[in-house]
Amino acid sequence: MPRKSADGITSALRQVQQQARDLLSDLQKQIRQHESELKRLKDEESNLSRLIGGTPVARAQGSEPVRRVGAGRINWREILQQVPKQFKASDVRSVRGLKGKRPSEIFAAITRWIESGMAKRKARGLYERI
Repeated sequence: MPRKSADGITSALRQVQQQARDLLSDLQKQIRQHESELKRLKDEESNLSRLIGGTPVARAQGSEPVRRVGAGRINWREILQQVPKQFKASDVRSVRGLKGKRPSEIFAAITRWIESGMAKRKARGLYERI
């Protein structure tokens, strides 16, 4: 059985590594393309739902579960879209998937929405989506 020299093994390893890099690069390009297409479709859905005068039915009724970003993180922007135009903290808590959240987490999210200009405080305990 012929043995390969150390240079032959390292060059074969480098070739495999280069192939893996190329595959990873292609995969990342495909992911970006699919994400771009998904964003375009979501924008189109949003435009059509505005055209018919409201939010998509599944979101308005709260039947769609809260999607998470990454491992265990809640997408609070999506939560904001699921609450009524004028809402209370209890409305936020009633969104599917948030029942066990502490009040401090709910109010922290509301504060972030206010600071980012996505919501405003109307009265004590009453907020409005912008």
